Amino acid sequence: MGGVAPPVGSPPLARLFAIGYRQLIDGLHDRLRDRGWTDVRPAFGFVLLAARDQPTSVTELAELMGMTKQAASKLVDAMVGAGYIQRGTDPQDGRQRPVTLTARGEELLSAVEQVYAELEDGWAKLIGTSHLDRMRRDLMHILSATGNGQLPPVRPTW
Repeated sequence: MGGVAPPVGSPPLARLFAIGYRQLIDGLHDRLRDRGWTDVRPAFGFVLLAARDQPTSVTELAELMGMTKQAASKLVDAMVGAGYIQRGTDPQDGRQRPVTLTARGEELLSAVEQVYAELEDGWAKLIGTSHLDRMRRDLMHILSATGNGQLPPVRPTW
């Protein structure tokens, strides 16, 4: 089976993506701390994104993040304590405690989106806006090709 090999001496794309991802995440957390968001842990982002559009459960979060329900519950507890999310009650099943964002959680997501825009602006200054836009389009095309045109959920890589 043939494939496209990177040019001799060039690192594989997976390594470049891993380095770029780490650079963006480190830059995000550095800038968030500079803006007063000192209690944010990297795992919080996955929960915030999962709860952004609709309530989610600890079980769903555990599956998404590849962790036990107990670990997901501890993470949710920490985020509830920090005021980023809240546990509700399901009117049809009182045992269910759906997780939703609080106003503070929404503020954090807004700050994250602003920081990402700043970081991407830095990349655009290096390679040009048109190249950055093309990279985004190409990645969206590749990543949504197996998901019926939808991007898969963001998952941790631990």
